[in-house]
Amino acid sequence: MTPSGAELRRTLGVGDAVVIGLGSMIGAGIFAALGPAAGAAGSGLLLGLAVAAVVAYCNATSSARLAALYPASGGTYVYGRERLGAFWGYLAGWSFVVGKTASCAAMALTVGAYVWPGQAHAVAVAAVVALTAVNYGGVQKSAWLTRVIVAVVLAVLASVVVVCLGSGASDAGRLDIGASGGVRGVLQAAGLLFFAFAGYARIATLGEEVRDPARTIPRAIPLALGIALVVYVCVAVAVLSVLGAGGLGRADAPLADAVRAAGVPGLVPVVRVGAAVAALGSLLALILGVSRTTLAMARDRHLPGVLAAVHPTFHVPHRAELAVGAVVATLAATVDVRGAIGFSSFGVLAYYAVANASAWTLRSAPTARFVPAVGLLGCAVLAFSLPAVSVIVGAGVLAVGVVTYGVRLRVAGR
Repeated sequence: MTPSGAELRRTLGVGDAVVIGLGSMIGAGIFAALGPAAGAAGSGLLLGLAVAAVVAYCNATSSARLAALYPASGGTYVYGRERLGAFWGYLAGWSFVVGKTASCAAMALTVGAYVWPGQAHAVAVAAVVALTAVNYGGVQKSAWLTRVIVAVVLAVLASVVVVCLGSGASDAGRLDIGASGGVRGVLQAAGLLFFAFAGYARIATLGEEVRDPARTIPRAIPLALGIALVVYVCVAVAVLSVLGAGGLGRADAPLADAVRAAGVPGLVPVVRVGAAVAALGSLLALILGVSRTTLAMARDRHLPGVLAAVHPTFHVPHRAELAVGAVVATLAATVDVRGAIGFSSFGVLAYYAVANASAWTLRSAPTARFVPAVGLLGCAVLAFSLPAVSVIVGAGVLAVGVVTYGVRLRVAGR
């Protein structure tokens, strides 16, 4: 239970929730993730995308069922706490807050790299400050800005698809779905692509701000996931048809390289603008998600209780938002973490493993447990199929969380 007067305001409908989910999923990842995924899976890229989609569907279904029962801020932190015990909820929250805070800084630096490469850190800090201010003004303002961002990004991606598929450089023969990268390559690609799908968690994380959550959340999560999957498939097919698996795997900027190869180099600046706007959308949604999970953990004193405050006028966790904004801005100003957040994928998969384990405990027919079982197994397989450095660092981050939890219990005398 939240303290009296400390609840957030329920203002988000189905459309708002779907847009926020799309703003998280159709972010900068689609402009960059296809290259590394193709490098791992080769011609098995589309198989990797299919595997990622199946695991994401299972996770989304489990999250939707749980969010309808526990419509509070915090997402899987709350589900794990209520269904599995305080430790598992804490572990999910820890992996989310730590991993996604690094992701926030990385995404801010991505914005800076696209907008003004020579001043990437300054632009990153400005982006964090601006989006924190938007979030501070209320979740409806965040939802409105996300609508604009999603519309721009979808328009850019549609242009890429039309240009690539309509060009003479497009060749359906390049869409061979044989797994030239082997089973491990396909699974590694799935792990990389799954990270781009994970944005539907924002809808569950904002559960305390959704109207009629028992109806809205189970509708919004699969809708957002379905739309994102269609977009990803269209873009992957279009880019593969032009560059092929080998060319895509070597591309640093896959979508820009694809439109250039398709004979429309004038579209490259538009793609860069789209990537910058998409990164802004991802950053906006990330700050929303991290601040709400921070709020939930602060309510349970896993984080300083002062962060549990809710603004009396804007009905947002304003202190949590300001704290998250300050940490992310500091990281973005001082450290380049874009190449050092592989552990975030591991952490996200651990987060959803807890969600699936929580859904498994719900009273239901044995057949209804099939989905969370597949989701749990899928998360485990994808997590340990990631590059070794990501697995080691990710496991290390979780270990630090476990130690911190133990120290807190000892200090509290429990």
